[in-house]
Amino acid sequence: MLRPCRHGAAKYGIDPGLWQSHMCGLCLGLRDGGGQIARAATNTDAIVLSLLTEAQTETPASRRTAGPCPLRGMRAARVPVGASAPVRLAATASLLLGSAKVRDHIDDGDLRSRLHRPMRRIATGWSAGAHAHAAGIGLDIEPLVAAIEAQAGTERRIAAASGPFGTADLDDLTVASRHCAAEFFAHTAVLAGRPDNTGPLRAAGAEFGRIAHLADALTDYTADAAAHRFNPLAATATPPAAAYDLVRASDRALRESLCTAGLARIPALRWALLDPLATAVRRLAAAVVTPAGATPGDTSGAQNSTEQDASAPPRRPGAGEAIQLILTQYCTGYACCADHTNPCSGEQRKSWAARGCDCRNCCDCAGCCSDCGGCCGGDGCCCGCCDCSC
Repeated sequence: MLRPCRHGAAKYGIDPGLWQSHMCGLCLGLRDGGGQIARAATNTDAIVLSLLTEAQTETPASRRTAGPCPLRGMRAARVPVGASAPVRLAATASLLLGSAKVRDHIDDGDLRSRLHRPMRRIATGWSAGAHAHAAGIGLDIEPLVAAIEAQAGTERRIAAASGPFGTADLDDLTVASRHCAAEFFAHTAVLAGRPDNTGPLRAAGAEFGRIAHLADALTDYTADAAAHRFNPLAATATPPAAAYDLVRASDRALRESLCTAGLARIPALRWALLDPLATAVRRLAAAVVTPAGATPGDTSGAQNSTEQDASAPPRRPGAGEAIQLILTQYCTGYACCADHTNPCSGEQRKSWAARGCDCRNCCDCAGCCSDCGGCCGGDGCCCGCCDCSC
């Protein structure tokens, strides 16, 4: 969800390689702690935990020189040491969430039965790795594991219930995401020796967890309906438009919490967290757009699609695709005009990349919100003002 734009680093005076150095540090830290296959758990959203920890400390984490890598064009790089606290926190989040995702795919029947045993072995290894990393930084993840397991049980119970959906509470279905993200965000303050930031960051993390959960539900809303898969919005009869309103409210609350912690003006966080989050929220607006002739929140289009596809047997991925399923993100670098699409209008132009893409035309469109010049009078603070439309 968080993909900082390489071109946007210049306006903050940041080295555009900062994000990738943290990603490489996380990837190598996972390898050192769990072997080569653990690198598949690299979660680019978890990189914000490493950056958030560093942003609260006076000195950055120790660096080392990493050898050539194909993803860096066979160039060496200076990356955070895998044993450093910021990297271990990001690794804990990646392994814990990766393990849960693999198990979800198995339980949902997304993998062929012959892959269940090896994939469960991978999930178990990642869970053990998460516990090992967490123990090294003083983070108790047992409550987080319990919340994730309870989430799966809640979804199964609702999915198995007879009668129409609509009896569940959306907050109950997002509690695991909110709790996990809240504790990870809060622990960055603990690692940085800033206990005064623990409360605001716990609140910011809870909002981030809600955004992440609802973003996934909005993006998959139509596809889940067509495939008869569980979706939190369908389960609670929440219209996509209402869910999008909740996402925007959480985005505002997250920014206010970061302001309370005195972190909203730190350039690295504005570039790697706030700007990409603003872009992600705007792009979610496309998921609220319903089929022609339908109104926002109307699920008839999805229902018709479900009826049309009901006769088609569910497709299960093969062994090659199973590896892709466990990857939460691909290490492809920056979002940086990857699709040359304006997130506000949906317009797509390849020429934007050719002329350098200053991020006001193409991939970020966050100038009016991240700088707050157009909606906050240029005071430099993004508290409650970044709900503007580019």
